[in-house]
Amino acid sequence: MTQATGSPQILPGAAASARVAQATDQLELAASGAWTLANIHEIEAALGGTHQGEVRHVRVDLSAVTALDTAGAYLIARWIKRFTHGGAELELRAANEAQTALIHRVEVVERRPLARPRRSAVVLILDRVGKATIEFGYAAHELLSFFGIVVITLIRVITHPSHLRFISLVSHIERIGLHALPILGLLSFLIGVVLAYQGADQLRAYGAEIFTVNLLGISILRELGVLLTAIMVAGRSGSAFAAEIGTMKVNEEVDAMQTLGLDPIEVLVLPRILAMLIALPLLTLFANLMALGGGAVMAMGALDIGFAQFLSQLSGAIVASTFWTGMFKSPVFAFLIALVGCYEGLQVSGSAESVGHHTTR
Repeated sequence: MTQATGSPQILPGAAASARVAQATDQLELAASGAWTLANIHEIEAALGGTHQGEVRHVRVDLSAVTALDTAGAYLIARWIKRFTHGGAELELRAANEAQTALIHRVEVVERRPLARPRRSAVVLILDRVGKATIEFGYAAHELLSFFGIVVITLIRVITHPSHLRFISLVSHIERIGLHALPILGLLSFLIGVVLAYQGADQLRAYGAEIFTVNLLGISILRELGVLLTAIMVAGRSGSAFAAEIGTMKVNEEVDAMQTLGLDPIEVLVLPRILAMLIALPLLTLFANLMALGGGAVMAMGALDIGFAQFLSQLSGAIVASTFWTGMFKSPVFAFLIALVGCYEGLQVSGSAESVGHHTTR
């Protein structure tokens, strides 16, 4: 005797129905109505029940099915697949030749792995270049919009100086500038030593070791001093900006700040940008002095150039424009470093992994 495992699931409007009954190790599906795409969601819900125990024989009765398309055949094939993979026998009852062929065709297509289209290396390269170009354009647009917001906020703070967070500004100047002096001074000193040594080694072949001072002064004051400082500060403070603001985003502190009516740009971003604009030129000047000091030590030790002679040669080699060219670059580098760091921090969303991703960017 057959017992139904639960009440039969009849679809509304009698458009299509599915009745599943089980007796010990036999399972029967009685389908009726139109098993077509129009009823796919209802049919799928009706077939979602579970069975009890091991099934050895599966029977599908299609005698009452009035219409069957690919969607209905797929649902039947998927339902059958749940049991026939375990070795159960399948019996299709009252299925005509077209219905049987359609069900078997769907089974074959479902088992067959989808073949990936073969694409040439040129197409793949162009695809990657195109995606990278679109992503770059989107990022540039977003960064430009963020730049506009920062400028507007800066103008508002200039016109209303009481909005400036002075304590936060001083704190960031200390962290960006004062705390960076030891590592920046050491690296700058060593760069000066290496540059003087390499320059002297090459100029010795021409008997022009004295011009090592010229090489050192121009390269440090015009390019290397500000570049080295910017790289150090970007790696140290720029990434710290992204991590700090990003962590606040994850902890929903930025959302809480907006709820309280505070502007995150004014509270978080502007003090960091202004602090960077103040600290980086001072760090650049410090790095220039330390690098020249390292070069002077190497010149005195390896070239027998006295300190007074070093200063005399240096003053004759450089002009005011050499010094100011490097110094004028530092505010530009400072603004870009702080802008990008704060922008990436505000892009963080969801998890700590996002913090690491945007900090790296």
